[in-house]
Amino acid sequence: MQNYFNYFTEIEEQFQRRRGSLLLLSPLDWALIATWQEAGFPLEAVLHGIDATFDKHDARKGKARTRRINGLAYCAQEVLRAVEDMHEAATGAPRATHSQNDESGFEGERIALHLRATAAQLRSTAVPESVRVHANEISSRLEELATQQLSGNSPTADRRAPEHPAMETLEQNLLVLEDKLFAMLTTAAPEELLVALREQSTRELAPYRSRLQVAQIRQIEQQFLRRQLFERLRLPRLSLFYMAQR
Repeated sequence: MQNYFNYFTEIEEQFQRRRGSLLLLSPLDWALIATWQEAGFPLEAVLHGIDATFDKHDARKGKARTRRINGLAYCAQEVLRAVEDMHEAATGAPRATHSQNDESGFEGERIALHLRATAAQLRSTAVPESVRVHANEISSRLEELATQQLSGNSPTADRRAPEHPAMETLEQNLLVLEDKLFAMLTTAAPEELLVALREQSTRELAPYRSRLQVAQIRQIEQQFLRRQLFERLRLPRLSLFYMAQR
């Protein structure tokens, strides 16, 4: 498997190279990279998807005014296509065809099912006693968001276009809830566990420190720590980018 940190840095460097600037990736971008890495997306496919996104964007520049690509989420559709193409080439299996509505992956009912399943898993997972009350509150909030999806008050949008205001608002709500849960888990975790995880991240990140800015190092370390804590407790990740993996 690709080194965890190398996977992040290769993707970030490719995105910055194609964009032509050292735009720092957002927490949403880091979460998306983590999702690709955990789903087993080959690094080659992700880089190819980024290239394809910028190639198509550049081709449209001369025809009409287009928005600048300001985040990795713009590349998600081409990354998924590149992964499917690589899988098809390796197995010989034809790519499944879907309607435009199915491809979106963000139908209200499907989102609601995902949010309720996540809430149920969060309620049933053993967490430190000091975290339980807050975890139950987050579960209740997830159920509220699921109900909103079915009520028609939260219009859905394409999964690969999270810049859509309604979808972005929902995703930001979920990231805030996960941030709260992560903060509580960090507070409740034994000191020796946190020290061990930080030492592990320091060792693995060492070869790349000279190529990264302080802010980037901190983001990667936080993502690594978050992933480890959630995996150890078998807690669900809340971002919609994890929906397809259930």
